[in-house]
Amino acid sequence: MRALAGPLVEIVVPVHNEQQVLEASIWRLHSYLTASFPFSFRVTIADNASTDATWPLALRLAGQLPHVRAVHVPQKGRGRALRQVWSASDAAVVAYMDVDLSTGLEALLPLVAPLLSGHSDLAIGTRLANGAAVVRGPKRELVSRCYNLLLRATMRARFSDAQCGFKAGRTEAVKALLPAVEDQAWFFDTELLLAAQRGGLRIHEVPVDWVEDTDSRVDVVRTAMDDLCGMARVARQQLPSFAAIGVVSTLAYLGLFWLLRNVMGAVAANALALLATAVANTAANRRFTFGVTGRHRRLRHHLEGLVVFGLGLAMTTGALGLLERAPGTPSRAAELAALVAANAAATLLRFVLLRSWVFHPRRTIATTKEP
Repeated sequence: MRALAGPLVEIVVPVHNEQQVLEASIWRLHSYLTASFPFSFRVTIADNASTDATWPLALRLAGQLPHVRAVHVPQKGRGRALRQVWSASDAAVVAYMDVDLSTGLEALLPLVAPLLSGHSDLAIGTRLANGAAVVRGPKRELVSRCYNLLLRATMRARFSDAQCGFKAGRTEAVKALLPAVEDQAWFFDTELLLAAQRGGLRIHEVPVDWVEDTDSRVDVVRTAMDDLCGMARVARQQLPSFAAIGVVSTLAYLGLFWLLRNVMGAVAANALALLATAVANTAANRRFTFGVTGRHRRLRHHLEGLVVFGLGLAMTTGALGLLERAPGTPSRAAELAALVAANAAATLLRFVLLRSWVFHPRRTIATTKEP
């Protein structure tokens, strides 16, 4: 039983200097929702730092049309506007669409239905899936396809179209994800989707009809460059996670080696200590560094992780072998020092292999989102 007092669906239309199209678009959207949408709704015009007549016009529309309100955000940024409205929403589902209404409104019901039923956590319109009908110029087509290809190749994205301005999510899920999203502008919703994917949330895709607004003032190339900067920032976040897991694994590995060394030779102690920590290391990096969840392909990932372990074992065993050839009997401290140096090199190799082989996007694109 739903306990919220607000509408089932709140649709946010973020705007910045959109006085030319705002009135016609809001009237069209409101007419469609009133006539064809089966759920209670609210339309929120989120003006972010407009300098033209957008804000007064938004206030007038809110006064004229039932279930329409206007919110003013003093700073520019689509992501900032969505964050402010979504974080305070009392609806069951929050959504947004671009003010030009390039996406066919008939896709709205298929977008929110799986969220209201509990089947999915987020939903996106996609122009790159079978069943979509798209009309747009070659430059925008090229930029969009290249961007989404880069997302899949470098960010391990399992969703097909990050840039379509037609998205929704269960409010509870969205509010939980917002603290993990740093961007306040165009990369906001892509980062939200990546955070949802890392968390194992279900992302539903709806093929849409989409017609480019030739009068749009969006700088497609500039927006794409901002998105690439956002991708680079998110990619760098993998390194701290991998490093933290590596430090814990190394300490556990050295501790186990020290204990096992009391009852067996250095080579055997090294092999057992490395094997014990390798399984935990692969599991932790699978979940926290590379965002792979669920049981699908988990066994394969661990088997391939053991291959990576084998390379690390060869490097650390080789280091111990070199130490054995040195004059005199090596001390326990010397053995640990040799293992630390060899393990550091093995850790770098492990990151490269996990990223480029074990958890490469092409090999995990079909990973399911089982709980």
